[in-house]
Amino acid sequence: MTFSDLIQDIIDALTTGSFFALFALGIALTFGIMRLVNFAHGELIMAGAYAVYFAQDLPWPLIVMIGVGTSIVLSLMVERLAFRPVRKGSPATLLITSFAVSFALQSLARLIFTTLPKSADINPVFRKSFEVGDVRISWLSVITMITTAVLLGGLALFLNRTRTGTQMRAAAEDFGMARLCGVPANRVIAGSFAIAGLLAGAGAVLLVAQTGSISIGMGLTPVLFGFTAATIGGLGSLSGAVVGGYVLGAASVTLQNVLPFELGGYRDAFLFLAVFALLALKPGGLFRVAAFEERV
Repeated sequence: MTFSDLIQDIIDALTTGSFFALFALGIALTFGIMRLVNFAHGELIMAGAYAVYFAQDLPWPLIVMIGVGTSIVLSLMVERLAFRPVRKGSPATLLITSFAVSFALQSLARLIFTTLPKSADINPVFRKSFEVGDVRISWLSVITMITTAVLLGGLALFLNRTRTGTQMRAAAEDFGMARLCGVPANRVIAGSFAIAGLLAGAGAVLLVAQTGSISIGMGLTPVLFGFTAATIGGLGSLSGAVVGGYVLGAASVTLQNVLPFELGGYRDAFLFLAVFALLALKPGGLFRVAAFEERV
């Protein structure tokens, strides 16, 4: 491997890890506060992508705003109409509600959009690339990494420098105690769903820019990898979810390079085998949280 190949692999790993980090953080945020693995998160991505499809003839800033805004609004609607009424139910009830919302939104999408895939082109610049020495870098990779860095940095400032953010962090640590201290549950939970919708919408726009394709089940794979990354980092740990995303992205690119050609199609199988081995050694993930400590 030449130095140029190494740099190219690092860029690919950072790009892939940025995608995983966006999805993992959205999942970890709602889990940290509600102890809910929201499998309907994939449908937030799908909704944002379809919004991009219908807005693709508009200027690209409006496309981004409409795609992200659609995911945020849908996330808030799901929280208010589906999860808030069953919030005091058991974890099994919340999990079943999550699956029910996911299937309901998919069925609604089939009625509205049919099962035929759609295509969209946000901006031609996403298909272009430039060279730095012997390394070819796509503008999409640069935009993905910058977008993720801005969102993660903005979220970190929000959680650490604002009253609502502090309340969210307190709720993620111990929701019951936070409520006893006067933290408004409805506002905190709705805020976490809004942020999750923001991250899902941003991921949807970047996914459409990368693939140019939109389909009913396009959110399934991002949610699977996002949940895996959040588990690697430690479910309930927001910083762990980000680290887990980049670890998973680096592992994915590394396996793609080191596996023989005839085994390349089984990359994900080897990837999840490695994840299983890691969790067998560290069941709580890389960053164990208090909620996990109480269960073991």
